[in-house]
Amino acid sequence: MKEISPEIQFPSAYRKVIIYYFSGTGNARNVALWTAKVAGEKGMECRIINIAETDRLVIPKPDADALVVFISPVHGFNYPPVMLHFLMRFPKGKNRVLLMNTRAGMLIGKWITPGLSGITFYLAALILWLKGFSIGAMVPVDMPSNWISIHPGLNERTVKYLHERNRERVMAFAGKAFSGKSDFRALYEFIQDVLISPISFGYYFVGRFLFAKTFYASGDCNNCDLCIKGCPVKAIIKVDNRPFWTFNCESCMKCMGNCSKKAIETGHGFIIGFLMLFSSVIMVLFYRYFGLWFFPIENGILRFLIETVLMLSFLGLWYRLIHYLMRFRFFERLVVFSSLTRYKFWGRRYRALKAE
Repeated sequence: MKEISPEIQFPSAYRKVIIYYFSGTGNARNVALWTAKVAGEKGMECRIINIAETDRLVIPKPDADALVVFISPVHGFNYPPVMLHFLMRFPKGKNRVLLMNTRAGMLIGKWITPGLSGITFYLAALILWLKGFSIGAMVPVDMPSNWISIHPGLNERTVKYLHERNRERVMAFAGKAFSGKSDFRALYEFIQDVLISPISFGYYFVGRFLFAKTFYASGDCNNCDLCIKGCPVKAIIKVDNRPFWTFNCESCMKCMGNCSKKAIETGHGFIIGFLMLFSSVIMVLFYRYFGLWFFPIENGILRFLIETVLMLSFLGLWYRLIHYLMRFRFFERLVVFSSLTRYKFWGRRYRALKAE
């Protein structure tokens, strides 16, 4: 007698499922494919939509009888702006919705250290609830972390183990969710999510723009333009015959993971230099002379707004200067050797394994 896999033991409560996903290096894409596989095994009609390849301004309304799934990585303890804005523009409906995210999974021995979702699910659920949808699940998936801008890249064993374990978990969840069962395991992490929520807002309004200006192409770049063509949000342009990262960058890491020359780096040295210069020189001079010529700024909110505008303005100028100076070999080497992603102990590029 043929054994029935645990993923399909539950009869389906739906005939259709639509999966919307955003993915940089492939984690969320794999979760979408695993989910779709279970739907196929249950005989459900399934559509997978990569929101980076569709019209995000005019979004067709899903069929009224379809189960709707949203899957996206966590950026700064929230869905990235591309997914948030997609949800905000999503047409109203009464469908049941499953929310999933992929977050920075790590491995200690055989223990998968969970990432943090922050306000990811709460904000998305609120947006969709106000549009009339009902939330049926909020499930985090601890896929391998790809953010080598802030931590060393994961080794092959860790990546493989996390893929295998999360594949089992996702398919088991999908089997239950398609049978009509709810899953709100994310609520168990409510306390830590609330505690880190200020970081979520800080990242959305400031941090993401700072990280966008940390990427650059070294002299190893062969101008294949793969990074420009493949950017999901079209945030990379050509300036002075070199890739140039705009403030629209989502830090999804796709460009870095796909570069065959490993020419794309994170400029740890020049961004630290900028922060030191800005905080110890520019802001000191600004407050000194602004107070002398006009009035002292004592309101905390006003100070934050002014500092944010000034920082991003000077960051744009700083990055443009760095980009110009990269044409000189000595300066280019100085920037490269001050980038941690240059070194083997740190800069292992990440691309998700192919979904089975």
